[in-house]
Amino acid sequence: MTALLELKQRIKNLYSQYEIYILPVLRFVLAMVYFIWINTNMGYMKQIDNIFIVLILALICSILPSGVMIFVGFALMVAHGYALGIEVAGFMLVLILFMAILFLRFSSDNNLVLVFTPLSFGFSVPTLLPIGSGLLCNAFSALPAGCGVIIYYFIRFIRVQHKLLENPDVAIADKLKLLTDGIVQNWGMWITVIAFIAVILLVNLIRTRSFDYAWRIAIVTGSVVYIVIMVFGSMFMSVSTELAGIILSGVAAIIIGFVIEFFELGVDYSRTELTQFEDDEYIYYVKAVPKALVSESKKSVKKFTSNSKVVEEVRLDEVRQNKETKAYQQESQHQEIKPIPEENLSQTEKAHTQDFSAKQNTAQEESEAVPVERVAEEDFDFEKQLEESLKNL
Repeated sequence: MTALLELKQRIKNLYSQYEIYILPVLRFVLAMVYFIWINTNMGYMKQIDNIFIVLILALICSILPSGVMIFVGFALMVAHGYALGIEVAGFMLVLILFMAILFLRFSSDNNLVLVFTPLSFGFSVPTLLPIGSGLLCNAFSALPAGCGVIIYYFIRFIRVQHKLLENPDVAIADKLKLLTDGIVQNWGMWITVIAFIAVILLVNLIRTRSFDYAWRIAIVTGSVVYIVIMVFGSMFMSVSTELAGIILSGVAAIIIGFVIEFFELGVDYSRTELTQFEDDEYIYYVKAVPKALVSESKKSVKKFTSNSKVVEEVRLDEVRQNKETKAYQQESQHQEIKPIPEENLSQTEKAHTQDFSAKQNTAQEESEAVPVERVAEEDFDFEKQLEESLKNL
């Protein structure tokens, strides 16, 4: 577990350090995969069914806001529909405007979910989309998720009926009726829309609660509810479904959901603390759940020569060792210098040592001698002193 926590911390540090470069790359990859999926499932206009066009559009979307990717995808869908017929392009455009005006304008922060919805069907993990949206987004993400389901089933319906839609002998009214029935009477699509919306709202409701392991309970509950709705809805509406595929998608969504929970939340419920405080107007009951974190291990780097000898060792406490070395040098400078034994000196060194000792003794005697009192010249009487000297003689 410690190794996983260290890996998580390294990934988060790497992302925070190079976020300005990673985000455009991720947008580029997402846009490229999304546009390739559109061209693969439609591809009726050969002029835009080109990898170079896809790369150019993906590069443009990588440096622009994420909402541009959605509208570029809509433009590709309308263009491919126009290759089948003007009525197909017009119906597709009306459907897109209807969804944008009535639904997508209320969920502008989560509209990128519409891009991930058809891709989740393309990778055979549709259960992951509502569970991931409920964990990482708010309840309004159910709107673009439902619209993405409608887009996916409508594109699949056009792919099945494209021979009839591009036939010029079929009347426009018949084509419009066929397209309308493909939306209204597509019961498998409506069951999936209900399952997506129900799972997103349920997962978002559970994971925002304050009880322990709310995210994990939301993941498992959402997966089970999706399987139940799809199975019983298909049985009730007599729609053929792949039961094994739905169950495998639910299991894969649970596993990937736990991975999302580990990287996005990652808390340690064993160290939960409950506290209470109040002010003049309210009493607050607080539940504090610490995150599961681990400090990165400190390592030293050693370089070896071909003879397996250490050449250089880099340590993290190098600054502290330098300070200790300087302190030791300063302390050694103040220590008393011991005299060298006399027998270890040569004759010249002994003579210099004796001269130095004699000078020191002379200076010490002069400093200890009693000062002589001197008589000023104007106070000295020469004649009187001479008479006294003659008398003594």
